Amino acid sequence: MSTVPVVELRGISTRFGNKLVHDGLDLSIESGEMVALVGGSGSGKTTLLRHIIGLTRPASGRVKLFGEDLFSGGIALQRQRRRRFGVLFQQGALFSALTVAENIALPLRELKLATDAELDDLVALKLDMVGLRPDDALLMPAELSGGMIKRVALARALALEPELLLLDEPTAGLDPERSASFVALIRTLHKALELTVVLVTHDVDTLKALATQVAVLADGRIVSLASVAATQASDHPFIKRFFAAAVTGPAEQGAR
Repeated sequence: MSTVPVVELRGISTRFGNKLVHDGLDLSIESGEMVALVGGSGSGKTTLLRHIIGLTRPASGRVKLFGEDLFSGGIALQRQRRRRFGVLFQQGALFSALTVAENIALPLRELKLATDAELDDLVALKLDMVGLRPDDALLMPAELSGGMIKRVALARALALEPELLLLDEPTAGLDPERSASFVALIRTLHKALELTVVLVTHDVDTLKALATQVAVLADGRIVSLASVAATQASDHPFIKRFFAAAVTGPAEQGAR
């Protein structure tokens, strides 16, 4: 296993107008870990995820993936680096005018990495990987259930065979049965594909089922990076409230 962190954040500061969201934040995620990022409303969880994948830049600090600065090198090198991670957005972010097959094949087609015949085989493989049928390839996003949308979006995130997978609220909007099924799928893929996974979640059941470590974002920084058990034992006020909410009736903590 590599000794270089897959994700390394150093001195990250983020501002929205006069509001300081991240204040010199540091975080390192090692290869093979499944790290759940949790935090209160407005703590900047999804903003941090967007920094990691380069959709936004912090006001200051460094973002490194696989030991390299995210924006270092020329365009070709940056594109090569970006091919090493996949992203599942909270609502799936499927293109409504494209079929399931076209959505999954899009990254491969855009990068000209496969012929049309190869794309058909790869789409079938990814559909099977996420527990969908070959016939589902012809469906449009509007014809999919919430659980199927998540699975198609996950198949697309895995299209380039990434080493790093980032998930934004992967079980949001799913009923308990579909949530448990999707969690089991992520756990299986994490092991089978030897992925490093970062997931933003406010759901304690999802966190407990998946996370090897929990990164707690509070007061503009990562205040704890530890196992689920060690995190639950913390005396930090937010951590105590977070786990208590799961027992007394979870309040929405996922707002950005």
